[in-house]
Amino acid sequence: MLTIKQITDDKEAVIRGLEKKHFEGARKAIESVLAIDNKRKAAQAERDRLLSEINSLSKSIGALMKEKRQEEAETVKKRVSEIKEQTKVLEEEVKNAEEERKQLLYTIPNVPYDLVPEGRTAEENQVVKTGGPAAEDLPSEALPHWELAKKYNLIDFDLGVKISGAGFPVYIGMGARLQRALINFFLDEARAAGYTEIMPPTVVNAASGYGTGQLPDKEGQMYHAEADDLYLIPTAEVPVTNIYRDVILNEKDLPVKNCAYTQCFRREAGSYGKDVRGLNRLHEFSKIEIVRIDTPEHSRESHEEMLAHVEGLLQKLELPYRILRLCGGDMSFTAALCYDFEVYSEAQHRWLEVSSVSNFDSYQANRLQCRYKNADKKIQLCHTLNGSALALPRIVAALLEDFQTPEGIRIPKALQPYMGCDMIR
Repeated sequence: MLTIKQITDDKEAVIRGLEKKHFEGARKAIESVLAIDNKRKAAQAERDRLLSEINSLSKSIGALMKEKRQEEAETVKKRVSEIKEQTKVLEEEVKNAEEERKQLLYTIPNVPYDLVPEGRTAEENQVVKTGGPAAEDLPSEALPHWELAKKYNLIDFDLGVKISGAGFPVYIGMGARLQRALINFFLDEARAAGYTEIMPPTVVNAASGYGTGQLPDKEGQMYHAEADDLYLIPTAEVPVTNIYRDVILNEKDLPVKNCAYTQCFRREAGSYGKDVRGLNRLHEFSKIEIVRIDTPEHSRESHEEMLAHVEGLLQKLELPYRILRLCGGDMSFTAALCYDFEVYSEAQHRWLEVSSVSNFDSYQANRLQCRYKNADKKIQLCHTLNGSALALPRIVAALLEDFQTPEGIRIPKALQPYMGCDMIR
């Protein structure tokens, strides 16, 4: 969440940033935060004044007792008791104002960097780079991945419906092997890039959801086990970043670089139509996430390194791709700067998003109280970053569709050692 210092240092800049994200009522929300904070400061100042008065009166009691002025001493004691009751009321006011301020800040999104373009929808995102091999012209009878999955007995969508419901596919034979090959390939590449592998839980408590910003913004999109008040994770970002909740790191240990493979769960409420067929949008899927905790001075460099890592994966998979800088209106609630990676599906004639790589600045760290101690022993908020490296479903879709041949599905060279073959037949 935003810090009070961030707001008071340049209130108008914060409001402009929130308006770039098309956050309705930006000015009203920020003014309300400041009004609550002023109420908190007034109560705290009065409490501090009274505590100072108590200190002075307490000293005078001893002097009065020495001078045998018992009656005056008792009067002062009574006054001290009255002031202590007043301070208790003020302490409660301070506590309530702090909680009210925090709850309001939870509802206000992060401020985007100046680099973020104006815009409301995905159509206004900026394509900053394209790469990979040119998309091959497939024959007119080329099949979409859901037909290829059926033809080669790789994925059974109907069986998933029987077991769980729509959006929970069952991978079979070479389809399951392709999943495992991609998972191992992505993890090996992350380890080679210096990321420490984590195997976290796939359910988290509410505190973890608040820490990374899924709550209260996205609770309708998360599966909630109400009896235990636990949430199925939408991404490994949540448990991995929460490792550092209420932790003070040493600057010399930054950046922290973690990666994790997990299953991810998303309700995807309201999704329908042709764009959700097959693997295009699922309720459960596999993903490898990379997470960094860094200093404010180095976080933008970390972001560039993460982008280069994801781009390298797509190059090794021989897929045509493009990188987009998201506009304010298409960014997540918590991100300050985000780039999406998309791969091209020749069979579907559309770009498929396979990764988002985000810098959250200090927004998550403030919620998490994830901090570091610098060389001067000063404690500051960290910056947090994460990205998909990579999400499997649409990568699988693109591999099946773009590499289909009359003989079968060609396997890119980087995956062949993991698959143990060069073709799915």
